[in-house]
Formats: sequence, C-alpha cells, structure tokens
Amino acid sequence: MSVKAISERTGKELLYKYICTTAVVRNRFSCVTVTTDTNWDCITVDHPWLLTERLVVKPDQLIKRRGKLGLVAVDLKLESVQEWLKSHLMTEITVGNAKGVLKKFLIEPFVPHIQEEEFYVCIYASREGSHVLFHHEGGVEIGDVDNKAQRLTLGIDEKLMEEIVTQQLLVHVPDDKKEVLASFIVGLFNLYEDLYFTYLEINPLVVTKDGVYVLDMAAKIDSAAEYICKPKWGDVEFPPPFGREAYPEEAYIADLDSKSGASLKLTVLNPSGRIWTMVAGGGASVVYSDTICDLGGVDELANYGEYSGSPSEQQMYDYAKTILLLMTREKHSDGKVLIIGGSIANFTNVAATFKGIVRAIKDYQEPLKEHEVTIFVRRGGPNYQEGLRVMGEVGKTTGIPIHVFGTETHMTAIVGMALGHRPIPNQPPVAAHTASFLLNSSASAATPPITRNTSLSEHNTCSVTDAITPTTGAPPAKPTTLFSRQTKVIVCGIQTQAVQGMLDFDYVCSRDEPSVVAMVYPYTGDHKQKFYWGHKEILLSVYKNMADAMKKHPDVDVLINFASLRSAFDSTMETLQYPQIRTIAIIAEGIPEALTRKLIKTADEKGVTIIGPATVGGIKPGCFKIGNTGGMLDNILASKLYRPGSVAYVSSSGGMSNELNNIISHTTDGVYEGVAIGGDRFPGSTFMDHVLRYQDTPGIKMIVVLGEIGGTEEYNICQGITDGLITKPIVCWCIGTCATLLSSEVQFGHAGACATQVLETAVAKNQALREAGAFVPNSFDELGDVIKFVYDDLVTNGIIVPEQEVPPPTVPMDYSWARELGLIRKPASFMTSICDERGQEVIYAGMPITEVFKEEMGVGGVLGLLWFQRRHGFRK
Repeated sequence: MSVKAISERTGKELLYKYICTTAVVRNRFSCVTVTTDTNWDCITVDHPWLLTERLVVKPDQLIKRRGKLGLVAVDLKLESVQEWLKSHLMTEITVGNAKGVLKKFLIEPFVPHIQEEEFYVCIYASREGSHVLFHHEGGVEIGDVDNKAQRLTLGIDEKLMEEIVTQQLLVHVPDDKKEVLASFIVGLFNLYEDLYFTYLEINPLVVTKDGVYVLDMAAKIDSAAEYICKPKWGDVEFPPPFGREAYPEEAYIADLDSKSGASLKLTVLNPSGRIWTMVAGGGASVVYSDTICDLGGVDELANYGEYSGSPSEQQMYDYAKTILLLMTREKHSDGKVLIIGGSIANFTNVAATFKGIVRAIKDYQEPLKEHEVTIFVRRGGPNYQEGLRVMGEVGKTTGIPIHVFGTETHMTAIVGMALGHRPIPNQPPVAAHTASFLLNSSASAATPPITRNTSLSEHNTCSVTDAITPTTGAPPAKPTTLFSRQTKVIVCGIQTQAVQGMLDFDYVCSRDEPSVVAMVYPYTGDHKQKFYWGHKEILLSVYKNMADAMKKHPDVDVLINFASLRSAFDSTMETLQYPQIRTIAIIAEGIPEALTRKLIKTADEKGVTIIGPATVGGIKPGCFKIGNTGGMLDNILASKLYRPGSVAYVSSSGGMSNELNNIISHTTDGVYEGVAIGGDRFPGSTFMDHVLRYQDTPGIKMIVVLGEIGGTEEYNICQGITDGLITKPIVCWCIGTCATLLSSEVQFGHAGACATQVLETAVAKNQALREAGAFVPNSFDELGDVIKFVYDDLVTNGIIVPEQEVPPPTVPMDYSWARELGLIRKPASFMTSICDERGQEVIYAGMPITEVFKEEMGVGGVLGLLWFQRRHGFRK
C-alpha cells in the first residue's frame, strides 16, 4: 500500500462530485478521454458540447509540465482537435529520462480568460499536518512556487476557516475574488481530507465573473484508505508513470496482493531484459536492485518485485509462475539469470515459500532450459536449510543450473556471481536443519541459575522511568530507555507463535520471568492460553477488553499491537488513554497515513514512543524483543542476540534489520539494541528519535542507520552531527540508489520508498551524510566492512573492551516445529483411508479438493472418491 497518482480525469471527477463550496464550479464532468479505440460518433452523442464548444486537448498520462513541452493545444474546434491528435496519438516522446508513447488524451471545454484570472493552489501532507500553498499568479510560467507562494500549515485535525484563508493566503488577490476563492479553497481542503488525498494541485485555477474553472489538476491518493473510501472512490485505476507500460501480469499480482494477508509486488521494467529478480522483503528487494545497477546491469534489469509476510505455497506458486512466464517470452543472446534472494527472514517459513517456487520451476523447466536461464539463490530464516536443499535438488533433477547459498554468504554476493563479477564458489556444507543451534550438548537442560549475567556492555539495567521529568504544562518527555530486563508487555491479538518466540527469547536471555503477561482479544471471552517457559508449561491470561488487562497488570508499560490494518488505529488510540503505557509497537501494514498522523500527534502529547506501523518491531539483546523480531532461536543464537554488544542500529526495513543483526554480529561484538521504525512515509518514531536515544545510552559505543529512498528524515541526522548532538561514530547507508538510474519512477516495496524530489533520492542523502561526517560506504556490499573498520578503531582506542562469551541456556524445540523440520516422527492417533489432510488442501483418493470443485463432481462423485476410492461417472 502507498501513495499513488491518479489520472487528471479521475481527480477532477472526484472533485466535481464531492466538493462542497458556495463557489460556482463550472464545466463539471465536461471531460472526455480519447485513445486509439475512441469512436467519435459515439462520444459526440454522449457529449454534444464537443460539437459546439471551443476545446482543449492534452495527454492524461501523469506527464509534468505539459504546457512547456508543447503537449497542450487550446482554443480548437473538434475537427482541429482530431487533426492535432493524428500527429500526437501513439507518438513516442522523451520526458526527462523517460521515453514513452502518448496513448491517452483528455478533451475539455476551452475557457477564455486573462492572466489576472489565473491562480495556483496546492495541498499536501507532511508528518506535522497539511500545507496549503496559494499564489495569485498561476499558469505555465509560475516558476519556483515553493518560494513564491503564500503558505498555511494546519496541524492534525485542525480545520481550515475562510477567514484564515483570506487573511493569510489571499493577501494579493483582488477583493472581488476573495470570497469565491476562500470558499473554494476551504471546500477543496475538506475534500482533500475526506477522500484521503495526499497531494492535490490545481494550476491554473481560473476565477471569472461566471465562476471557478479547474483547468489543470494533479493528484495523489492514499491507496491504503480504499477500505474507507471505496464507496466514493469507486474502482479507481492507478496509471503507471509515464515511460512504463501497464502489464496484465502486474494487475494479476496486484489482485493477488489485495486478496492476501501477505505482500506481493511486481513491476515490469524491461520485458526484454536478461536479469530477473524474485526477492523476499521490501527492503531487500531494493538492495538487490541497487546492486544490479551498481554492477552495470541497469539496462538489463527486467523487473522489480518483492514478496513478504509469509505467503502461502499456492500464493508463491502463482507469483513465481507469473515471473517465469514473463522471462521466457523472449530469448536473449546471452541467456538469462534469475536472482531468488532475500535477507534473513524473521518469521516466514523459507521452506514453505520455496515449495511454491519449486513447483513453478518444475512446471516451466523446459522453457527455462530453452532460454538458458541460470538461477542464483540466497536466503536465510526459519527452515531455510530445508528450503535451500529442496531448491538445490530441483536443479539436479531438472538440469537447470541453480546455485544455492545461505547466511554464510553475503546477501548480495549472488548478484556479482550472476553478472560475472565474482567467481561462483564451491557451495559450502550447510546445517542439516534449523535446529542445529538449539541442541547444545555441552549445556545443561536445566534452567540456568538466577545469578547468570548475560550483559557484555552494560551491567547496570536502566528502567523506563529514566525519562526527564517535564516542566509543568509541557508534554511528557519520552524515555531514553524503552526496554529493560523488567519490561512487561501486553499483546493485542492472538499471536501464539510470536508470543512463544518472545518467551523463548526471554528464557535464553536468562530473564527471571516472562515479558508477556497477557493478551487482549475482543472476539472471545476471558480465558487462559498455554505456553512454554523453557521446559515448563505456563498459562497466560487472555482478556476480552483492554481495560481489564490494564487494570489487572499495572506494571505493564509496553503494548505490541498485532491488530489488522482496519482495527489497529482504534485499538492503539484506546491504548494511548492508559498512562502506564510508554511504548507501543504497531505491526500492521497498510494503515492510512491520515490515521497514522493522528496516532503520532496523540502519542507525542502523552510522551509515548510508537514503533511502526508496518514493522516487525525491535530487539534489545539480553532484555526484550518485540514479536517476531530477530527470527527463530537459531538466528537469535547465531547472531548472539541473547546478550548485548556495543552497536545500536535503526532501520526502516524489518527484514533488513535481521540482516543487520547478522552483519553486526560478524563484524563487532554484537547488537546493543535495534529498531525497525517501519517503511511508511510517516512512521510513529523517526531515525533521529532513536539515534538521540542511542547517543544518550552509555552502553552504546557506535550507531548504524539503514535509511532508504523517500522522505528527508536522514537530513536531520546530518544536522545533528553538524550541531554536535551526535558525537558517537555513526555508519549510515540509504538504499534505493538505483532509482536515479531507472528511466521511470518506481514505487518500491515500502510505502515511503519513492522520491518526489532530488533531495529525497538515496544518492543525495548518502552524499549529504558523508559530507556531514557520517561513515558512508560506497554500496551496501561494503556496509559490513565500514562497520568493522569503525568498530576495530574503537577497540584499538580502548573505547570498546570485548568481553568473554557466555553460553546461553538451551531451549527445547516445540513438537510442531520439530515435526516440520523432519526431526521427529509420531505414530498417528488414528488412520483413515478416506482422505489425506496432510498437505495444504484436502485430497480425496489422490484428487485435490480444488479439482473436485472445478469438475463439479457433485455429491455422487465425491462419495465415489471417499467410499470407493475411485472416480465414478456422477456429475452435478
């Protein structure tokens, strides 16, 4: 979900239909779209004004500055419009770096007017509120509107009044037009808020004695608000940026995505390209694209896409087969490569997702061999060894070259191998299963003694009460320390896997008691839920309402909200009413920006830190972790997250945060604390919020920031370094450097990962950070090397004194996961010859239930399968 541009016609139709103003808005719905399929006889019948009015014609394909490009024809009769279209329709042009074909045009009535009747108005969103820009001179030659325009900033939930508009925006407007403009601007602002616009620009807005005319309009809406605005929006189409075609395969994946709790994204960049990607994770997918472009593959990069959120085997099959279908349509003289990459997953079962990919590879094995496709795989996370084994086996059985690597290989190393920049090594042996780290034969299975100390960096544990007491009347100060070994949390939602993972982490960190004390789930009555604490079973309370949970657990100061995107806002606002809560993590992705900004405002007023939305959370080794952060115990132990190190990080990407855990654990003494703030445009807390916390934390000796394209938050870090607020060594890298090399705009996996101006590009931000004094690598590939360089220097100077490792206690593996990994077997409690329910769908006598429905076998046919175990001639 993200901010998406809409066509000019769509924006105008929404305005004409829903704006509420005393101003007379002229030419409502007087617009016609023309393509090569247009039947002129039909449209002149439906729109008779085309035969009587003077007309304007222009492309409607998200092209900026159409007037300056000579793409607008004005004051023409219909015959002249048709002649003009003959020389423009289906013509290829270049706009900036983008080359595309003019396919869709908009025809509207021409409005005779003078220059003094043209105005400019724009409304856009920021973290703090909404901004209204107005200039008394509109039109093509307006120039630098940011410096010229009158500006009005409205806080969250602040209403716009006509008096304020007149006093602050219309100072240079003739008196006879002020009332009309004030009413229209207020109505426009209310429309902008009600329909969840994020950007709305009219230039020029013409005001004559007859009324108001909206001549040219550009708009973006928050697609995450579809569930709220669908009745008014209708079926909105989101056109691709100019220079990039819309492919039916993209629409197919978008439809799959809309019906799934997981995330599935696909953008076709160059269908003739030889480099294709199938990457897990919104952040990792950008990193792989960056690396491909860094190594000279930009012209051959065929697609951008990502999958995340633990999609099912069937969803992965559908996603993978779509990419394989696209890449085997055209042959390439050099053959093709498919990069199946990803960071270390937090909770996605890698083997399960790979099953879907393997099925697709088997189905397309002949076309893949015919097109000389070589596949490179790198992945980590739950059950990744089994996934890699299965992927390697399919290469052997099909004869397709498949090179498989795990967490022992740098995340993007396979790109260099695929592009011939580095040799393909002999594949190292991998562990037999995910449980390899959990079975420590040298350690006792008993619960460790209470006196065990897991801290390497800071033995004195701070409390969340170390916040500075605010002055009277000021908002409460947010604490420097969010989590400690005494942190208590309530989980909103029934998330048994995540809660058990938190309890296992608590145990392996030698906490005295579990961090999770209760769960809240409004759809059942109060009850108890069984979990494991090490080797013992314990019961946690589940409450129907939040009030009871808060009342019975007054020591809780953290809430982890797993509620869906539709209910996360309401449940978080309810939680913010309880003063005991100091930190809230919101996991859901797809909360509308306007609602998130309301959460931020309320949290700031109450001194509460919000992590998320659209995040996996955060982790404080030796103390506490949020939900699925850090992955399963094998990764927790491999990345030494059971005890603190000296390095703290903050990342926008949750998946990449686990990769940072891996990199930091291999290049330093480990992670002290890590937070993934989330990939939305306006996360609940910012990079700077956490960097300043880390600056004030004695146990943290160096800081790592992984930013990305979009937004300008990283410049606050630059300013903090310049002003002396940040004095600890800080290593920074912003992903998304490939965007400046691509010919058309791409919305990457995260909602906030899109640059609307040069300052928001990753290249510009990396340069600014480097100039400010941060340690900035030349690419993501070098990030680990730079982190190691800074760390080694701190060790040499005695600022960091590495301590001896302390072995963690062992934690038994759950039966269900052990069975998933194939480590154990258990006799069936009962057996049946009627059906097989072991897979993802029920099988009747060898026939999947989906096939039963497709063939409409009816009751008789199903009984034949179940009872006689064979097909009969029954039909519905």
